[in-house]
Amino acid sequence: MNESRHSAWKGSASGAGSAAQVGLGIFLSRIAGLIRDRVFAHFLGSSDAADAFKAAFRIPNMLQNLFGEGVLSASFIPVYARQLAEGREEEAGRTAGAIAAILGLVVSLFVLLGVVFTPILITVIAPGFIGAKRDLTIDLVRILFPGAGLLVLSAWCLGILNSHRRFFLSYSAPIFWNLVMIASQLGFGPRMGQEPLTVVYAWASVLGSALQFLLQLPTVLRVSRSLRLSLDFHSPPVKAVLHNFIPVFFGRGVTQISAFIDEMIASLLPTGALAGLGYAQTLYLLPVSLFGMSVSAAELPAMSSATGDPKEIAGYLADRLNGGLRRIAYFIIPSSAAFLILGDVIVAAIYQTGHFVHHDVVFVWTILAGYAFGLLAATQSRLYSSAYYALRDARTPFRLAVVRVSVSAALGLLLALAAPRWLGLAPRWGVAGLTLAAGIASWLEFWLLRRKMKIKVGSTGLQPTYVLKLLGCALAAALIAFLVKQTAVGLHPIWTAALVLSLYGGLYILLTGVAGVMDRRIINRLFSRLTGR
Repeated sequence: MNESRHSAWKGSASGAGSAAQVGLGIFLSRIAGLIRDRVFAHFLGSSDAADAFKAAFRIPNMLQNLFGEGVLSASFIPVYARQLAEGREEEAGRTAGAIAAILGLVVSLFVLLGVVFTPILITVIAPGFIGAKRDLTIDLVRILFPGAGLLVLSAWCLGILNSHRRFFLSYSAPIFWNLVMIASQLGFGPRMGQEPLTVVYAWASVLGSALQFLLQLPTVLRVSRSLRLSLDFHSPPVKAVLHNFIPVFFGRGVTQISAFIDEMIASLLPTGALAGLGYAQTLYLLPVSLFGMSVSAAELPAMSSATGDPKEIAGYLADRLNGGLRRIAYFIIPSSAAFLILGDVIVAAIYQTGHFVHHDVVFVWTILAGYAFGLLAATQSRLYSSAYYALRDARTPFRLAVVRVSVSAALGLLLALAAPRWLGLAPRWGVAGLTLAAGIASWLEFWLLRRKMKIKVGSTGLQPTYVLKLLGCALAAALIAFLVKQTAVGLHPIWTAALVLSLYGGLYILLTGVAGVMDRRIINRLFSRLTGR
């Protein structure tokens, strides 16, 4: 019993340390991404050109999402990490090389098809775009597609590095992609019109994608010394990866369909709706990546390496799930409260500049508030999905993703197009209904994932009293920070955010410590990793 407890604590601490490495890499890349988006907002605001680029970027990004990080992590890492754990490094190198070759061949084909059939994709995905706006979107998609292919290969590098517990490099590499795009905007933005500037921005994205891949490749070749490229479809480990890949691929495809449905509906709304959705998504993905993806990415190779009889594996997975859920909740609940109560402070600090003015801040804040509703469910669902993938079950997350997307699409259509009329609001405010619908659907998916996981590993999940205490601390801290914000009239948005958000974060940590819901081992471990001590 004592040995079991020690192992559980050690696993939790190790998970926190790995998650901290992932989180630090993601944090730095997301900060670079926020700077990139701020520069984008300064020069393009909520214009037609901004709408066109946001829509264009989403279409080739589908290729990256379908074949990239999420799919490869779920299908490749469980097989590759198990081979490494069992000491079969030579076989692991052959598996990695075969997957790289197969992936490169398939992605090249999809890039070619995407470039050729771009006009059809635009008709399906952005039916509200006409004239010059549609033509610009087509040109941008054709430029961006090859860059998306390079990002897929970068995701293959991430799978290798994560399996070798080299988390920081793979998650910080996107910094350089962001830096190339920022440089292009600052270099050409002051002397170019909005439409030609988006073309420069698209080419910069392709160059940054190549740099992101090339930065990771030397380390990949060093840690996987047995790597051999081949189109070996017959190797049992490769077959296992491809077998896992198909349901995960379709699961990610369902998620992409959901994103495209949201964008299709947003394209039917007035100018600025689609750009506003893109700005809100950037902020929403910050806590998702930092606290949801970081924990899930760190836990997947650890859970995939579990050995023993089924009962021992189930107990190990349940321990890691519960530890991961607590770490996620501690940071996600205050993130949701901040989006709801202090969202205008956050949006203004990042975006209020140049063509992006105060009424745009309020608009994006409203969209962000809809995302906040489902933030905890969406991040916890990522961790549950990782547990299913570790158990070699990719079909359950796929089926439940279909349920989530169906509910989100039906509710989104209703709330985006009909609700503004019922409430007497301008039509463009309907985009907030899309994010609220996504939040409701996320809670349904989370509940179903947890219920089905109970059959496999027993009861898992957060204690209601723990959640309520965290929520109470977050709301109390947010309300105090909100009152302080009311007195900060006249300050620059960045200084207002520095004052209000630092006060909010400090109060939250203090209150959770007083309430006894702060896990000091995890916090200390995270900060020691982040500071290098």
